[in-house]
Amino acid sequence: MRTNRLNLFLSLSAAAFVAVSCTDLEVTETDSVITPADANGSTFVGVADVEGALNSGYGTINGLYTDQANYYALQEVTADSYLIPTRGSDWGDNGLWRQLHQHEWNATQAFVGNVWGGVNGLQLVMSEVIDAQSNASSTQKAEAHFLRAWSMMTTLDLFGQVPVRDVTLALASFPEVLTGADAVAFIAGDLDAAISGLPAASDFASREKATKEAAQFMKARLMLNKHIFTNAGAPDASDMAAVISLVDAISGSHSLQSGYFDIFRDTEDSETIWWVPASVGNNIWNGMHYNMAPEMAGGGWNGFSTLAEYYDLFEGDPFSNNVDEMGMAVDGQEERRGGVPSGGKLIGDVPGGSDGNGDGYADGSNIGNGFLIGQQYNYDGTPLQQRQGRPLNFTRGFGKFENLDTNGNNSSPELINNPEETGIRVIKYNPTYGAFTNHKIAFRYADAHLMKAEALHRSGNSGQALTLVNELRSIRGAQALGSISDQDLLDERGRELYGEFVRRTDMIRFGQYTRGWELKASASVGDTKWNKFPIPLSQLALNPNLTQNPGY
Repeated sequence: MRTNRLNLFLSLSAAAFVAVSCTDLEVTETDSVITPADANGSTFVGVADVEGALNSGYGTINGLYTDQANYYALQEVTADSYLIPTRGSDWGDNGLWRQLHQHEWNATQAFVGNVWGGVNGLQLVMSEVIDAQSNASSTQKAEAHFLRAWSMMTTLDLFGQVPVRDVTLALASFPEVLTGADAVAFIAGDLDAAISGLPAASDFASREKATKEAAQFMKARLMLNKHIFTNAGAPDASDMAAVISLVDAISGSHSLQSGYFDIFRDTEDSETIWWVPASVGNNIWNGMHYNMAPEMAGGGWNGFSTLAEYYDLFEGDPFSNNVDEMGMAVDGQEERRGGVPSGGKLIGDVPGGSDGNGDGYADGSNIGNGFLIGQQYNYDGTPLQQRQGRPLNFTRGFGKFENLDTNGNNSSPELINNPEETGIRVIKYNPTYGAFTNHKIAFRYADAHLMKAEALHRSGNSGQALTLVNELRSIRGAQALGSISDQDLLDERGRELYGEFVRRTDMIRFGQYTRGWELKASASVGDTKWNKFPIPLSQLALNPNLTQNPGY
């Protein structure tokens, strides 16, 4: 029989996360998250295995970054960047995915509860590491401050309130709840401790864990969003100056890189600030059709798609997005929009590639990068078909096949009754170089570069902001802008950072998360309650210091 007891706050949070997450967070007596107690079962006496506790924290983040549900779904699927229509019975899930796109979730939404549990459980473990009784080294404490800051900022961003427990209090005590300026100040303090205590990255491999540059990036993001987190209206000039200074500090060791899709391989690049050893498989296969690469593990799940209006943010033909044998654009598109190849690559032309079925082609090399629209092709150039025998021709519109016009638009769009081929597909991590490689980018220098541009713009220095944006656009093969506006900055972030866990946060900061988009519920448009997710009902019952967010 166990004599150790989990802290109530952690056990309930972790249990909620385990309920649906694919990450194994089963707690045993040997796990570092176990909180030893005194004879009365009420007092924390330190973490016995500090390194194990830190690894459990990284593991929680890895799980959140691996998953296509939970954190990814809340940040991307609830925005204008993704939607998952129901195709027959596929991806129905009792409306779970549709309600995210339509802004019709409630306080029992599964992903909301899972994320609350995961990130808040992580926060408490890091507080235990930081406590003096755990005897952590200065570097270990700095790592814990970094991980706690990530957890608390994620909670503040999603929910607007952050429960914080003093680890030395009795198990039955209720966690304090921080909001607004108090929460931002607490997180900023953690990040200052991380910046001063963490080493700079020594090589690419070291960027898998917390580093000084990663902490500087996170604080820049905190300051950029501070006026949103504190409901201050306009951003403070000093906060924008802090963003600029923090990005400048990072620029000494990072820079923009040409070759956009090469950044998302598991090889060294100049942009990655923090990467996590999380599988990229879900991000590859969640939108690919079953017939695109059936010989590969994963093989396509035919779910995730994007809106035509998001695709239209990019330069290029609105109805075609193809590339030639060398991967060069043939439809006027900029590099970040990628394109559809007319066949696969011979295995001899793909160093490190695989040929599992012995057909002479590198597995997955018939799948394009970026935004896949129109006819898709087999390795030998044969046009692919969907399972009912029609051409596998990804369309701009959604809804019944008979309502699609020759350009793939739908006169009666709907989220149900979709055939297999509706919707433009999005892919950033290409399976040609590994379908389930454990290398996913969390923080990237192009994001920091655009944060600096935005801070300059919000400070009245739009000319300097325009220079930075055009510097990036030149590297990406896009035409220079002649002027810069709020809309231009949001659009540029959308073009550069799609699928990188930031779209919802960006849209809120620019006041566009509550606007209408295709297939969003009309009753939800303009309602600011959707800017925050509801506090899970189970947590309201457990902690009277929490209050439900307005509208729920």
